[in-house]
Amino acid sequence: MRLPRPWPSRRLRGPRSLAGQLFAMQVVLVAVVVAGCALFAYLSAQRQAEATARRQTTAVATAVADSPVVVAAARTKDPTAVLQPYTERLRRDAGVDFVVVMAPDGTRWTHPDPAAIGKTYLGHIGPALRGRIFPETYQGTLGPSARVVAPVHDPRQGGRITALVSAGITVETISEQLRDQVLAVLGVAAGALALGGLGTYVINARLRRHTHGMNAAELSRMHDYHQAALHAVREGLLMLDGQRRVALINDGGRELLGLSGDAVGLPVTELGLPQPLTEALLAPGPRVDELHLTAERVLVVNASPVSGGERLGSVVTLRDHTELQALSGELDSVRGFAEALRSQAHEAANRLHTVVSLIELGRAEEAVDFATAELELAQALTDQVVGAVAEPVLAALLLGKAAQANERGVELVLTPDSRIDDGVLPPGLPARDLVTVLGNLIDNAIDAAAPPQEHAAAVQVTARAAGGELLLCVADNGPGVAAGATEEIFRRGWSTKSGPGRGLGLALVRQAVRRNRGTLTLDRAPGGGARFTVRLPLHAPGDAPGGPATTGGTR
Repeated sequence: MRLPRPWPSRRLRGPRSLAGQLFAMQVVLVAVVVAGCALFAYLSAQRQAEATARRQTTAVATAVADSPVVVAAARTKDPTAVLQPYTERLRRDAGVDFVVVMAPDGTRWTHPDPAAIGKTYLGHIGPALRGRIFPETYQGTLGPSARVVAPVHDPRQGGRITALVSAGITVETISEQLRDQVLAVLGVAAGALALGGLGTYVINARLRRHTHGMNAAELSRMHDYHQAALHAVREGLLMLDGQRRVALINDGGRELLGLSGDAVGLPVTELGLPQPLTEALLAPGPRVDELHLTAERVLVVNASPVSGGERLGSVVTLRDHTELQALSGELDSVRGFAEALRSQAHEAANRLHTVVSLIELGRAEEAVDFATAELELAQALTDQVVGAVAEPVLAALLLGKAAQANERGVELVLTPDSRIDDGVLPPGLPARDLVTVLGNLIDNAIDAAAPPQEHAAAVQVTARAAGGELLLCVADNGPGVAAGATEEIFRRGWSTKSGPGRGLGLALVRQAVRRNRGTLTLDRAPGGGARFTVRLPLHAPGDAPGGPATTGGTR
């Protein structure tokens, strides 16, 4: 999402996009590099051209000075007649601008311009008269030139210097040769600049698409907002790349998934999540409001793939559904209680009518006996529950579930050894978790034992706090659980009943048991059905039984 920025006026335009800034910088950089390389190539070519000219003229001058023709002509009275045609032919063949043969006093015997023959040579000849070959650049009759002067030794005269030879190339000729090289260098530089500019444009066009035309300030501001939003959002946010590795996760996501440390870069399969949740995160398609369980939470998972011409990954949002699910379970229990109370009210009305009718018929004693029997039957279970379970939340739950069971034709029995004194349950054991555990186990037992079946349906409940632990045991005389489904029944979605919202009760029970460091076991009841046994510690790890963790009121 591109951040809004002030509307630019016609005269004052906003900052150039990041791609545009990089493009301009790269073009300038390429231009500077190419210009620098071109200048370096020009200077190198200039030095190379001068060095080549110097070597060429040195070779020509020394070759002419060593030529027997020149040595022999220097002995004659008219050296020009022999040397002028010779030097001109040599000049054209060697590619130099002039080859001048002169007397030791500097009088020219040869010259490309015949009018200059017989005149004094323009340049220095002193080192050559001392027998040394030397180069110089001097302004002569043909203009500035790079020249070399070499002495001519006559062997017949004991090596005496009888003549001098000067060969040279004008600066203009050197410049013409350099100009051709510079044009080639400039052509290469222009091609490199064009190629570099084209490559820079292509790269920056791609960068512009990825940055959506935003400038550096906008990208920095977006990063700040992005970081602030990640830490401010209470819901979990998880971003996965195309290889299903964690690309980003916020604080809420780490908390909801129970992750510790830095999970960025880890594959989803290495996060230690439950198998159904891992499969949901690995699935390629979108996910909408799916319920998944972790060790301690119920999560609502939504996933949406991110595509941009290629699969880039997915964005996953996580919402904590634990409290809402617990409230939903409590609401279902309240609804069940209401239905049971309505049924009991209907039955009470029928019995009251019976009592009234007996009195009207003059059968007062029979009316009293009938009313007394009904009161004793209703009060017996209440007295048993209240006497055995002093914990008000559990007592209310058992009475409500007994009414529900009676409505469905199932007898709910509290075993004689049940005993929970007031103040035994520690504050660290939430009453809501106890309602989740015992309520769901009783509901499942009632569903399993409910008619039709051949024998009387019954559910037996044991609730006992002793030995530093709370024991909750629910057994039924229904068909029981198949041997191969012992572990499968605790998976989210497993249920023997059809309909929405089912298959979550036992998964929530195991989650609550794990959250309170307890154990949950399943075996066969004496009546042939299933028996679920939950054991929850009444003191925190490291606390002695009967210490502060095992005293105090309930929540």
